[in-house]
Amino acid sequence: MTDAPAGRSAAYTILTTGYTLSTGPGVAATVSYIRDGDHHVIVDPGMVAGRDRILGPLAALGVSAEDITDVVLSHHHPDNTMNVGLFGHARIHDHKAIYENDQWTDRDAEGHELTPSLRLIRTPGHSAEDITLLAGTAEGVTAFVGDLWWRPDGPVQDPVSPDQAVLRASRRRVLATAATIVPGHGPAFPATQDTPH
Repeated sequence: MTDAPAGRSAAYTILTTGYTLSTGPGVAATVSYIRDGDHHVIVDPGMVAGRDRILGPLAALGVSAEDITDVVLSHHHPDNTMNVGLFGHARIHDHKAIYENDQWTDRDAEGHELTPSLRLIRTPGHSAEDITLLAGTAEGVTAFVGDLWWRPDGPVQDPVSPDQAVLRASRRRVLATAATIVPGHGPAFPATQDTPH
Protein backbone atom coordinates (compact mmCIF):
# COMPACT_ATOMS: atom_id res chain seq x y z
CA MET A 1 0.00 0.00 0.00
CA THR A 2 1.29 3.43 -0.93
CA ASP A 3 0.75 6.75 0.80
CA ALA A 4 0.62 8.55 -2.54
CA PRO A 5 -2.64 10.34 -3.36
CA ALA A 6 -4.60 8.78 -6.22
CA GLY A 7 -5.05 12.12 -7.99
CA ARG A 8 -2.47 14.27 -9.76
CA SER A 9 -4.42 17.50 -10.21
CA ALA A 10 -2.86 19.72 -7.52
CA ALA A 11 -0.49 22.60 -8.29
CA TYR A 12 1.50 24.61 -5.77
CA THR A 13 3.45 27.81 -5.30
CA ILE A 14 5.83 28.60 -2.47
CA LEU A 15 4.69 32.03 -1.30
CA THR A 16 7.71 32.68 0.90
CA THR A 17 10.82 30.60 1.51
CA GLY A 18 11.66 30.36 5.18
CA TYR A 19 14.97 30.32 6.99
CA THR A 20 16.56 29.47 10.33
CA LEU A 21 19.99 28.49 11.54
CA SER A 22 18.81 27.14 14.87
CA THR A 23 15.81 27.71 17.12
CA GLY A 24 16.05 31.52 16.73
CA PRO A 25 16.42 34.43 16.81
CA GLY A 26 15.55 35.18 13.22
CA VAL A 27 13.24 32.52 11.88
CA ALA A 28 10.66 32.44 9.10
CA ALA A 29 8.41 29.67 7.87
CA THR A 30 8.17 28.37 4.34
CA VAL A 31 4.55 29.15 3.47
CA SER A 32 2.94 27.40 0.52
CA TYR A 33 -0.25 27.73 -1.53
CA ILE A 34 -1.86 24.73 -3.22
CA ARG A 35 -4.77 24.77 -5.63
CA ASP A 36 -6.76 21.69 -6.50
CA GLY A 37 -10.05 22.46 -8.21
CA ASP A 38 -12.15 24.57 -5.84
CA HIS A 39 -9.75 23.96 -2.94
CA HIS A 40 -7.34 26.77 -2.14
CA VAL A 41 -4.95 25.57 0.56
CA ILE A 42 -2.30 27.32 2.64
CA VAL A 43 0.33 25.22 4.43
CA ASP A 44 2.00 26.47 7.63
CA PRO A 45 1.23 30.21 7.67
CA GLY A 46 3.89 30.86 10.28
CA MET A 47 6.35 33.54 11.25
CA VAL A 48 7.48 35.89 8.46
CA ALA A 49 9.07 39.34 8.41
CA GLY A 50 5.67 40.85 7.52
CA ARG A 51 2.23 39.68 6.43
CA ASP A 52 2.93 41.01 2.94
CA ARG A 53 5.40 38.11 2.55
CA ILE A 54 2.34 35.84 2.47
CA LEU A 55 -0.45 38.04 1.15
CA GLY A 56 1.59 39.79 -1.57
CA PRO A 57 2.60 36.64 -3.49
CA LEU A 58 -0.92 35.27 -2.99
CA ALA A 59 -2.43 38.43 -4.50
CA ALA A 60 -0.01 38.17 -7.44
CA LEU A 61 -1.66 34.81 -8.16
CA GLY A 62 -5.09 36.49 -8.14
CA VAL A 63 -6.04 34.89 -4.82
CA SER A 64 -7.22 36.75 -1.71
CA ALA A 65 -7.10 35.63 1.91
CA GLU A 66 -10.89 35.22 1.73
CA ASP A 67 -10.51 32.73 -1.13
CA ILE A 68 -8.56 30.26 1.01
CA THR A 69 -10.73 27.24 1.80
CA ASP A 70 -8.28 25.22 3.90
CA VAL A 71 -5.19 25.74 6.06
CA VAL A 72 -2.98 22.80 7.01
CA LEU A 73 -0.84 23.09 10.14
CA SER A 74 1.97 20.55 10.12
CA HIS A 75 2.38 21.01 13.89
CA HIS A 76 1.59 23.54 16.58
CA HIS A 77 4.88 25.40 17.04
CA PRO A 78 4.33 29.18 16.74
CA ASP A 79 6.92 29.61 13.98
CA ASN A 80 4.66 27.50 11.73
CA THR A 81 1.26 28.82 12.86
CA MET A 82 1.66 32.53 13.70
CA ASN A 83 -0.43 33.90 10.78
CA VAL A 84 -3.26 31.37 10.63
CA GLY A 85 -5.70 34.16 11.55
CA LEU A 86 -5.19 35.77 8.13
CA PHE A 87 -7.49 33.10 6.70
CA GLY A 88 -10.70 33.54 8.67
CA HIS A 89 -12.95 31.73 6.19
CA ALA A 90 -10.84 28.58 5.98
CA ARG A 91 -11.14 25.15 7.54
CA ILE A 92 -8.07 24.51 9.69
CA HIS A 93 -6.57 21.00 9.63
CA ASP A 94 -4.15 19.59 12.18
CA HIS A 95 -3.21 16.12 13.48
CA LYS A 96 -6.52 15.47 15.24
CA ALA A 97 -9.33 17.69 13.99
CA ILE A 98 -10.84 20.13 11.54
CA TYR A 99 -11.76 23.57 12.92
CA GLU A 100 -14.21 25.86 11.14
CA ASN A 101 -15.83 28.91 12.73
CA ASP A 102 -17.19 27.53 16.01
CA GLN A 103 -17.14 23.87 14.91
CA TRP A 104 -14.48 21.40 16.08
CA THR A 105 -14.71 18.05 14.26
CA ASP A 106 -12.47 15.30 15.61
CA ARG A 107 -10.76 13.09 13.05
CA ASP A 108 -7.35 11.48 12.81
CA ALA A 109 -5.17 13.09 10.15
CA GLU A 110 -3.80 9.72 9.04
CA GLY A 111 -5.14 9.08 5.54
CA HIS A 112 -7.55 12.03 5.59
CA GLU A 113 -8.13 13.40 2.08
CA LEU A 114 -8.94 17.03 1.39
CA THR A 115 -9.32 15.97 -2.26
CA PRO A 116 -8.23 12.84 -4.17
CA SER A 117 -4.93 14.67 -4.83
CA LEU A 118 -4.36 15.98 -1.27
CA ARG A 119 -3.78 13.47 1.54
CA LEU A 120 -2.62 13.93 5.13
CA ILE A 121 -0.41 11.41 6.90
CA ARG A 122 1.05 11.33 10.41
CA THR A 123 4.81 11.90 10.44
CA PRO A 124 5.89 12.39 14.08
CA GLY A 125 9.46 13.18 14.94
CA HIS A 126 9.97 16.92 15.27
CA SER A 127 7.00 16.81 17.61
CA ALA A 128 4.59 14.03 18.49
CA GLU A 129 1.78 15.65 16.48
CA ASP A 130 3.52 16.26 13.13
CA ILE A 131 1.63 15.66 9.90
CA THR A 132 2.61 15.86 6.25
CA LEU A 133 0.43 16.97 3.35
CA LEU A 134 1.07 14.84 0.25
CA ALA A 135 0.04 16.62 -2.95
CA GLY A 136 -0.34 14.70 -6.18
CA THR A 137 0.85 17.02 -8.96
CA ALA A 138 1.52 16.52 -12.67
CA GLU A 139 5.24 16.27 -11.79
CA GLY A 140 4.77 13.69 -9.03
CA VAL A 141 4.09 13.75 -5.30
CA THR A 142 5.19 16.80 -3.33
CA ALA A 143 5.41 16.44 0.46
CA PHE A 144 4.79 19.50 2.65
CA VAL A 145 6.53 18.22 5.75
CA GLY A 146 6.71 21.10 8.23
CA ASP A 147 9.82 20.61 10.35
CA LEU A 148 10.36 16.93 9.60
CA TRP A 149 13.14 18.56 7.58
CA TRP A 150 13.88 22.22 8.38
CA ARG A 151 15.76 22.76 5.11
CA PRO A 152 17.43 20.60 2.41
CA ASP A 153 20.36 19.61 4.63
CA GLY A 154 18.17 18.42 7.50
CA PRO A 155 19.35 19.00 10.14
CA VAL A 156 20.38 15.36 10.28
CA GLN A 157 19.79 15.37 14.06
CA ASP A 158 16.81 17.56 14.95
CA PRO A 159 17.80 19.37 18.18
CA VAL A 160 14.19 19.60 19.40
CA SER A 161 13.04 16.09 18.42
CA PRO A 162 11.78 14.02 21.37
CA ASP A 163 12.79 10.80 19.56
CA GLN A 164 15.34 10.65 16.72
CA ALA A 165 14.35 7.07 15.79
CA VAL A 166 10.73 8.15 15.25
CA LEU A 167 11.95 11.14 13.20
CA ARG A 168 14.03 8.85 10.96
CA ALA A 169 11.10 6.44 10.47
CA SER A 170 8.83 9.31 9.40
CA ARG A 171 11.48 10.64 7.03
CA ARG A 172 11.82 7.20 5.42
CA ARG A 173 8.04 7.02 5.03
CA VAL A 174 7.98 10.36 3.16
CA LEU A 175 10.99 9.44 1.02
CA ALA A 176 9.21 6.26 -0.10
CA THR A 177 6.48 8.35 -1.73
CA ALA A 178 7.62 11.90 -2.48
CA ALA A 179 9.52 13.24 -5.48
CA THR A 180 9.85 16.71 -3.93
CA ILE A 181 9.97 17.89 -0.32
CA VAL A 182 8.92 21.32 0.92
CA PRO A 183 10.53 21.77 4.36
CA GLY A 184 9.49 24.05 7.20
CA HIS A 185 12.23 26.67 6.86
CA GLY A 186 13.90 26.41 3.48
CA PRO A 187 13.44 25.87 -0.25
CA ALA A 188 11.89 22.82 -1.87
CA PHE A 189 14.32 20.05 -2.74
CA PRO A 190 14.25 16.70 -4.55
CA ALA A 191 13.71 13.57 -2.48
CA THR A 192 16.72 11.39 -3.23
CA GLN A 193 18.81 8.67 -1.59
CA ASP A 194 21.13 11.46 -0.39
CA THR A 195 18.38 13.28 1.50
CA PRO A 196 19.18 13.24 5.25
CA HIS A 197 17.18 10.51 6.95
